[in-house]
Amino acid sequence: MNIDAHQHFWIYNDHDYPWMGPRHDSIRKPFLPDDLAPLLDSIGFDGSVAVQARRTIEETEWLLELAAVYPRIYGVVGWLDLCSPSVGEQIDHYAANPAFVGVRHSVHDDPDTNFVRRADFQNGVSLLEPAGLTYDLILFPRHLRTAMDLVDSFPNQRFVIDHFARPPIATGVVEPWARDLRDIARRDNVWCKLSGMVTEADIHAWKADDFTPYLEVVLEAFGPNRLMIGSDWPVCTLAGAYRPVMELVTDYAKRLSPDEQAAILGGTAVEFYGITRQEPDQTMYFASEV
Repeated sequence: MNIDAHQHFWIYNDHDYPWMGPRHDSIRKPFLPDDLAPLLDSIGFDGSVAVQARRTIEETEWLLELAAVYPRIYGVVGWLDLCSPSVGEQIDHYAANPAFVGVRHSVHDDPDTNFVRRADFQNGVSLLEPAGLTYDLILFPRHLRTAMDLVDSFPNQRFVIDHFARPPIATGVVEPWARDLRDIARRDNVWCKLSGMVTEADIHAWKADDFTPYLEVVLEAFGPNRLMIGSDWPVCTLAGAYRPVMELVTDYAKRLSPDEQAAILGGTAVEFYGITRQEPDQTMYFASEV
């Protein structure tokens, strides 16, 4: 299977997406599975992993409702309150749903750079691996050092770095991001998504060569069997259409062997998230978001 390992769905409202600023005006509208399907078809991809875009249980429920109906949603990475005293009950409840494959908390939006060192947060993370759940790390380069402490504390927990920690592609600067990324990649419980590149570049004038130094660092650090392609759709549309954004990775991967390409384009996501195909349940769909 070819899998877009990182995309979002939403029905936009004015109060649940504080991370959207003035530059996000073009994506302040609904983006739903029927919008994504023809884009997947255009590049020969089978399905995707839907990732949370807001810190609410309501969104997690809604994404799982979509996944129950749309078989091309191969997994949901939702939000749970990992700092809650009732986090164990939350994890038990959602882990029982085979479509629920992982959890993400937007650490890079928290003003406390050391958020991942909080005892209550780490208690929540400690309960994910026994439940068979992964954790998506959404970081800026400055968070990589503290993220290393987190992944070292839970060596059996599967972590994946979203958008390879958002290097400053628009500036062409590689260090110290490359040093820290190589360091965290030495932990064999950490994977990485080739996603989110174009919105870190010059969104009006990027070219494929701008990304090569960063892709080379990530490939050398993780190897193809710990890398997975992701679009970050619809956020990526701020800087480019779906197909050319995905082709930045698919074209770059052509230098690799067929098995290595297959890993990046889907095999790694299947293994990391434990993806299996699910039959749709038409009784579970709700037409509008809670």
